[in-house]
Amino acid sequence: MTTDFLGRFDAQVARVFRYAARAAWKNPRQAVFFARIQAAQSRSARLRDQQRERGVQVPPLVIASITNRCNLHCRGCYARARHGTRRPELTDERWADLFGQAQELGVSVIMIAGGEPLMRPGILDVTRMFPGLIFPLFTNGLLLDDSVIARFRSQPQVIPVLSVEGWEPETDTRRGEGVFEAVAAAAEKLRRAGIFFGASLTVTRRNFEAVTAEGLVQALIGNGCSLFIFVEYTPAEPGTEDLTLLPAQRHKLVEFSEGLQKTARPVFIVFPGDEEQFGGCLAAGRGFVHVGPDGSLEPCPFAPYSDTSVAEKPFKEALASHLLKAIRDNHAQLKETRGGCALWRRREWVEGLAKKQER
Repeated sequence: MTTDFLGRFDAQVARVFRYAARAAWKNPRQAVFFARIQAAQSRSARLRDQQRERGVQVPPLVIASITNRCNLHCRGCYARARHGTRRPELTDERWADLFGQAQELGVSVIMIAGGEPLMRPGILDVTRMFPGLIFPLFTNGLLLDDSVIARFRSQPQVIPVLSVEGWEPETDTRRGEGVFEAVAAAAEKLRRAGIFFGASLTVTRRNFEAVTAEGLVQALIGNGCSLFIFVEYTPAEPGTEDLTLLPAQRHKLVEFSEGLQKTARPVFIVFPGDEEQFGGCLAAGRGFVHVGPDGSLEPCPFAPYSDTSVAEKPFKEALASHLLKAIRDNHAQLKETRGGCALWRRREWVEGLAKKQER
């Protein structure tokens, strides 16, 4: 059963890269890169298979939240809500060491998040060292000056992903006045520079109609956007539970994304909705793990519980986390039946598992 799931997941990762190569058809440089990277991803899948035979569960994807710092103060921000303590952040050198270890084990994609990752511009010196990995970098777009654009252009493995909430009213309501206009300007800079970039849209019950209106998607495609990630809202703050998608909305969002994938060139991903085809939640190393700014290895950004740290031990040893294994062994607890993040809904259960590992 596990092998079947991993085979399907690896096939889906490969499919995303084929879609990306198709989306880059107007940019020969980027298209060549995606064609080349597919071979590297096949090698990564073989490395993961080898590690699995040795009893090590290596996920294809690592989410690296490299900083708590941000230049915005968005409503309902999970990154701000979850970081109550201020332990030292990993240095650029430590991140480089981690990425190297991850690549050797077979990790294919390292998703760079924050806070605002460009508050640490040195991360682009780190990503330059790994042309065989893919680095989607989630940014609010406000720090994309000409020097940053030039660095993106020289590193096709780094894919800037601009965060929006819909049109100007939805985006500025959550992120601040003038942010939508700034993001649009950033998208134009990326388009003119011939950079493959994407958009991340947090979907709530309130902005659902705006986000799923094809006019918005078509406008973003017209601005050069080649990747769309629809992220279902997870209530990081008490009192925001009513923003989660209704079951009918969640179903429609997946249908909307699948329909677009059949007719448009960009890549379309729904998170966590797309997890259903793999039997539910992909966290805890089943499909991905999360590394916090201080090196804490966690099941998911929305489940900030940890019993190990890459700041204290090699990545391979950290992946042997008892907490991660306990979550994977009890996967039936995490069926995505009511929408949103299953780990968030079962956070008391996850917290209980974490406390058991501390004893």
